[in-house]
Parts: sequence; structure tokens; C-alpha cells
Amino acid sequence: MQEQTQYTEDNIRSLDWKEHIRMRPGMYIGKLGDGSSPDDGIYILIKEVIDNSIDEFVMGTGKTIEVTIKDRMVTIRDYGRGIPLGKVVDVVSKMNTGGKYDSKAFKKSVGLNGVGTKAVNALSNFFRVESVRDGQLKAAEFSAGNLVLEEEVVETTRRKGTKVSFIADETIFKNYKYRKEYIEKMLKNYCYLNTGLTIIFNGEKFFSENGLKDLLEENIDHEDMVYPIIHLLGNDIEIALTHSKSQYSEEYYSFVNGQNTTQGGTHLGAFREGVVRTMKEFYNKNFEASDIRKSIVAAISIKVEEPVFESQTKTKLGSTEMGPESPSVRTYINDFIKNNLDNFLHKNPDVAEALLKKILQAERERKELSGIRKLAKDRAKKASLHNKKLRDCRVHLTDIKNPRYLESTLFITEGNSASGSITKSRDVNTQAVFSLRGKPLNSYGMTKKIVYENEEFNLLQAALDIEEDYENLRYNNIVLATDADVDGMHIRLLMITFFLQFFPELIKEGHLYILQTPLFRVRNKKKTIYCYSEEERVAAIEELKPKPEITRFKGLGEISPDEFVNFIGQDIRLDPVMLDKANSIEQLLEFYMGKNTPDRQEFIIKNLKVELDVVEENK
Repeated sequence: MQEQTQYTEDNIRSLDWKEHIRMRPGMYIGKLGDGSSPDDGIYILIKEVIDNSIDEFVMGTGKTIEVTIKDRMVTIRDYGRGIPLGKVVDVVSKMNTGGKYDSKAFKKSVGLNGVGTKAVNALSNFFRVESVRDGQLKAAEFSAGNLVLEEEVVETTRRKGTKVSFIADETIFKNYKYRKEYIEKMLKNYCYLNTGLTIIFNGEKFFSENGLKDLLEENIDHEDMVYPIIHLLGNDIEIALTHSKSQYSEEYYSFVNGQNTTQGGTHLGAFREGVVRTMKEFYNKNFEASDIRKSIVAAISIKVEEPVFESQTKTKLGSTEMGPESPSVRTYINDFIKNNLDNFLHKNPDVAEALLKKILQAERERKELSGIRKLAKDRAKKASLHNKKLRDCRVHLTDIKNPRYLESTLFITEGNSASGSITKSRDVNTQAVFSLRGKPLNSYGMTKKIVYENEEFNLLQAALDIEEDYENLRYNNIVLATDADVDGMHIRLLMITFFLQFFPELIKEGHLYILQTPLFRVRNKKKTIYCYSEEERVAAIEELKPKPEITRFKGLGEISPDEFVNFIGQDIRLDPVMLDKANSIEQLLEFYMGKNTPDRQEFIIKNLKVELDVVEENK
């Protein structure tokens, strides 16, 4: 008979604030990660501190914020009012303590009612806060949320404001590394949303004069715009939009009270509805909503009193009201667009004409594709009944209320042996596998028609659920898992081409990655080390003297499921696929995937030694 577990007073335990945060960090900062994804915890820590500095700017003090990252030490300095000196320790170490509870001091606040800096404090092995007010300085230091040094108030000539320095705890954020591109994007967004604010990051200055108009100009080439950006400003609302000549899908940047709501929410839904309704009325034609919004690139920012978000990291707005005595979010945004966009189109007939042509073109293309789409949908439905290409997981990005939805991952791999190893070793709750058959088609220069006619592309699109709407994306992370040889690299390139050609926003929003897998296993009787490069192999041999056993992995299929679990679990290494702002998508695809040119030949010759080294290493 099974022994019953005793449940007594001894089983009841109360965690203090820092223990609770360290034991359940996901409740406060979403997923942990290692810095390879823009929503990883180390970036949320930075954001939580900067949010407080932004609130100071919004309240009219502190026009400059300085951010420095060096050797994992993050330092954020603002020139706002500074924390009241007698509350410096409490504000960063006592729950339910903060200025955001006083609605007079902070209206439509960005910060999280004082929880943010406590989470940063608890999840850092070093945390120092300094506040300067009225010529006096107060400082305190913590480790894992525990106060280790409280300095007396001293006189100072330093400018007023707050300075926070921290090092994220490596025992919680394993093997983490900050990626400059993600931090720059975050800081630029702060500037777009707060015109007049200057942020200096490691000596580089960011500033915006035109708000969301600048954001769109940063993200779409001028030559790719169907018409100049429409920029509309109102009380507590700002909108910018244009249409792309080359892009197929819709692309949105949405914000609430300065938060980048990457999952959209009620405000984005209202914006999309308002644009469609206004354009139907303006042109007096009952266009399909998808034709009006096809290829749209737009940004919306609103300010709401006491916003309600559907997740702790504030990625999706759930609020339906602008404030206690204000109209609904839907009504407010719809009315604003109806009045302002309609007026703009009447005053700018050239823009109205270009937009009409774009809508009519989308309508023609949709009708041409309608028959193919229906056949493709039927094929995808039939295939899903006995689809061996997709081994799905239980949690998807659309399950916003599931605490693990940010971990949802689709591995795209090639070959039965490789997909078999990943399938057997994956976490069935959050990790899915899509198996390619050989090398996919080079889709450069092809129309969307090929996505429906090509079985693999059609089934992949159906698996991701992005045919109708990018917001339906079912997985937060799309990971290319191919062998580290020439064929594997070619498959990666062909898949990246597919996403760039038809779904570039997946890359722009940081959803696409390449899986790093080890090239070598070096072990002795006591220890096993997996090595991802020749340098790591040499270091491992040095560490495991004398003469350890060395295995060279030639492909993913050679790695047993028992070992593979090490490479797609907590210690997973992912390389994000990022776009270089120096080149447009069209230029990138033309150079690498278009017809052979002297420029590309010269590029290959210059890099031939590197290519040969890779080939030789992978023999």
C-alpha cells in the first residue's frame, strides 16, 4: 500500500518577495532565455528599469537617459527627479511600494506600479541604486535581492536623477549574452514614442522628431512605399501608415503607454477595423478587408488610463475602455481614423489615387489566386489528417494565457533521421517539428501563387497558420535545424529566402532562428563536453587530459535522442536571423539568390578560403 504524504503545518511555507521572484521568475518577466530572442528576460530587466526613467520624462523632467552595457554590467542613468532619499531602499526591495500608486504623480504610466525594479533586483547577483536630489546622494547595493550595503546620505555636486546598475544572475539566465540589435530597437522605440527624448547607448545617440513616422521610415525603404507615410496625431493617439510595393502581408507596430504590444490587442483590432471602414466609405466601394490591408505597414500608439494587459510582460492589450470616464478603445480609435484619415485622403488626391490602385491590384491578385487557394486549403486539410510532416506541440503563441506560450517553438528540419531525433527528445508541450523532404524550392522572384502550389510551402504556411493573418502565428520561435555542412547551409538559405520573400515580418519581429548543434563530443569517464567550434574542441581536450575520446558529429541524425535533449532543452543555442538595415530585402535576395553576377563572383572568391575551411571541417 502506498504511503500517504503527511500534510501538516510544517508543510506550509511563506516565501518573501525575493524568494518568490527567484523561484517563479516567469510570473514577472515572462520567459528567461539567453538573449537570442528579443523577448528574453535579460531585455525585460533593462526595460523595467528604463520604464521608470521614461515616466520621469513623461512627467516633464529628464530629457536624456544614458544606457551603458559592458561585460554584462548594465547601467541606466536618468536626470529626472530622483527617488525620494528616504525611500531608495524600499522602492527597489519592498513589494507594493512605488510612486505609481499615486495617480496624481503618474498618469497613464508606463511602469508596473513599482514591481519592475524589484524583479530586476531579485534576479541580479549585483544591483546598485543611486538617487540624487537637492544636492544629496543616497545609494544602496543588493545581491539576489538581499541588501548588502546601505550608504549614508552625502552631499554631492552631481545632477539630480537616478542611476541603476545591475548584473543579471547567471544561475538564472544561463549562458546569456546581450545582442546590440535588440537593445537598439528597444531604445529607438522609446524615442519614437517620446519625441524630444534623447537616449545615449554606449556613446551612440538616439533621437526622434517625427515619432511613428520615423519608425516606419526606419523599417521600410522609401522606394518601396506606394505613397508617402500618412502621419496622424491626436489626444492620446498617434498613427502612421503606408503600403509596400513588394510585401505581401500586413505589418504592424503597436504600442500602449509606451509598451510595445507585440501581440496587438483591442487597440490594434480597432485600428485595422477603422482603416477598412474609412476606406470603404471614402471610395464608396464594398472592398474586401484583406484587399484594403494587403501590404499595409502601419504603427499605432495610444495612451490609456489604468491599462489591462493579457500577460505580465504587457505584450497584448486587453482593455476595452480608454479610461474610467472615457469612450471605449474601439469607438475612440474608429472615430479618430474616420475623421482624420478621411480628411487626409480628401486633401491629398494623389495619395488617394495611389492607394486605390493598390487596393484594386490586391483585389485582382486575390481573385486570380482564389481557385488555387481553395485547392491548397483542401490539400492542407486532407494532409493534416495524416500529416507526418508536422508533429505538433500542445502550447502555441495564440494561447496567450498559457504561461509557457512564449516558449512555443517549431523546428524545421530535413530528413527522417534528424526529425526523428528531435521528435523523440523534444518537450511535447512547447516544441513541434516540421520535416522537409530534400531541398526546398528557390522562391526568389516568384509570386505568392507558388506558396499554394508547392506542397511543402503550402503545408508549412498551414502549420504556421499565417495565410490569412500574421497575428495568428502559432509558434513564437521558428527554428531552422539543419546539418552544419554545405547542404544544410543551402537548405537554411532557401528557407530564409522563402520567409524574406513572403513573410518578412516574421524575421523583422525576431521569430526566425538557426539552431546551433555541436560539431564534436569530447569526453572521458568523468565528464562530457559538447563543442560547437574548433576552438571549443581544443579547449575541451586541454581540460580533459589525458587523451579523451573525441567524436565528430556529421549530421543531426547521428546524434541520439538521449543526447539531443541537451541541445534543444535549457542549454539550447540559437542564432537569430536579423536584417541588415544597410540593404533592402529586395537587394539582399537579388544579390544572394538572383542571377549570377560579377559582384557575387567577386564576393565568393574573397570568401573562398572561409568556405573551403567550412567544407573541410565538415568532411
